[in-house]
Parts: sequence; structure tokens; C-alpha cells
Amino acid sequence: MENWLWLAVIILAVIVMVLMGKLYFLHKAAREIELEFCERLDTDTNTLIDISSRDPYMCHLAAEINRELRRLRAQRHRFLQGDLELKEAVTNVSHDLRTPLTAICGYLDLLKEEEKSEQASRYLDIIEERTNVMRALTEELLRYSVTKTTSDKMETEDVILNHALETSIAAYYGVLKECGIEPEISMPEEKIHRTLHAGALTRILENIISNAAKYSDGDLKISLSTSGEITFSNHSSALDELKTAQLFGRYYTVDAAEGSTGLGLSIARTLTEQMRGRIAATYENGAVTIRLEFT
Repeated sequence: MENWLWLAVIILAVIVMVLMGKLYFLHKAAREIELEFCERLDTDTNTLIDISSRDPYMCHLAAEINRELRRLRAQRHRFLQGDLELKEAVTNVSHDLRTPLTAICGYLDLLKEEEKSEQASRYLDIIEERTNVMRALTEELLRYSVTKTTSDKMETEDVILNHALETSIAAYYGVLKECGIEPEISMPEEKIHRTLHAGALTRILENIISNAAKYSDGDLKISLSTSGEITFSNHSSALDELKTAQLFGRYYTVDAAEGSTGLGLSIARTLTEQMRGRIAATYENGAVTIRLEFT
């Protein structure tokens, strides 16, 4: 009887060891699937998931994931191709519009020198103003398409945020004054250094300031902290929490403002992300605050 008991114990021990071995290899196969799946998502490759396990259930799981990966890859390629074609179309249209608009502006300048009635002069001024708006919109579309097709690897250099911010404010100081805005500026004496693309940083700052000039109720606070965070805050009756959340969307405009494509802050977000920075907007107590930070 005792021998049978020992035999049963041995058999049970063998079964437990086999099951533990089976469980170990299942865990190993699941880990392989997890790692390879993450790798396939992060890289643009045609290689599919391959596991060392021959367990039929794990092999079936890997095969199903591979099937979904093929579908995802095909959809991704279609999206990238369509996105590229759209960017090229916007660029081409922008280029094609520049030539006739330049010619129109030239003929308008000649026409303004001719004798004409007061009413004709008034109509001519309206045509000129609308043509200038079209030129500005065309240039903004062109800049946006170029920005979106720029490689993430931008040439960078040491930039002093204090100086860049001062220069951008000075460039728009006249515009702010015309809008009745006297900006409150706060900066540390310490120079804040970052490694960035200087031209892209200038575009970001100017686009934010330009947006504030359009929609501020008459105030604008600009501050730079020692941590490198730049904040722009102003009251705006045209905004609310929902509209603020959409500020960085492509083609979104706060209202049907003439001459506005809604691309300014979208360009700012794109350039910020290309330089591994962060930009966000919040709305509280009637004021919108845009925070910009580069680490």
C-alpha cells in the first residue's frame, strides 16, 4: 500500500512539473508576442510576429495578430499616401495662386494711377483689400504645407528664450498697440538656454502673439519662468472652454474672421512637437492661457 502511495505521489509530481513547464512556455510565448507586437507597431516593417512556441493556441493567436497587422499596415499606407497627396495638392494650389494674384496686384497698382471717379476709387480700394487678404491666405496655406512636410530632424542651435521672446514681442508691438493692448511682460534676468530651431521658435511665438492680438479683450500677459515655461494669458469674450480646446485644430477659427485660416496655432503646435516641446491652452474665469515649454 505504501509503495502505491509513493507511486501516486511521483506521478502527481511529474504531472505538476509538466504543467509548470507548459505554463512557463505559454508565458514565454505570450511575452514574445507582446514584445514583437510592440516592435511591429513602432517600426515600419513588413516583418510579422514569429514565436518559438509550437503550442497550437499561441500559434493561432500569433496568426490572428499577424492578420490584423497586415490590415493595419495597409490602412496606414493608404492614410500616409492620401495625406501626402493632400499636402502636395495644397502646396501646388498655393503656388498656382501666387502668380495670378501677383499679376492682379500689379494691375491694381497701375489702375490706381489712372483717373477715376470717387466711387470707382472706393471699389478699387475694396478689391485691393480683398486681394491682399487672398495673398495672405495663400501664403499661410503654403507655409502650413511646408511645415507639415518638414522632417522631424530639424537643425538646432543654442537659443536664449529671453531674447527670442523679446524679439517676437517687439515685432508685434505695433500690432498690439493698434489693438489697444499694452502687454505685461515678466522675464527672469537669468538667461534661459534651449537647443532649438531658432526660426521655428520665432514662428511659434509670433503665431501665438498674433492670435492674442486678434481675440484679446484688450489685455495680454506674457511671462517666462526660470524653468523655461512661457505663458500667454488674455481675457477673450470670443472664447469659452469648448472653443479653447479646439484652438490647435487645423482650419479652426474662433469666428468667421475675415482673412483667417485658423492655421496659425496649428502650425505652432506642429513646430513645437517637432522640437519635442509641449504646448497647451486652458480657459478659466474668462481668460485663455497658452503654455509653451521646451525641455
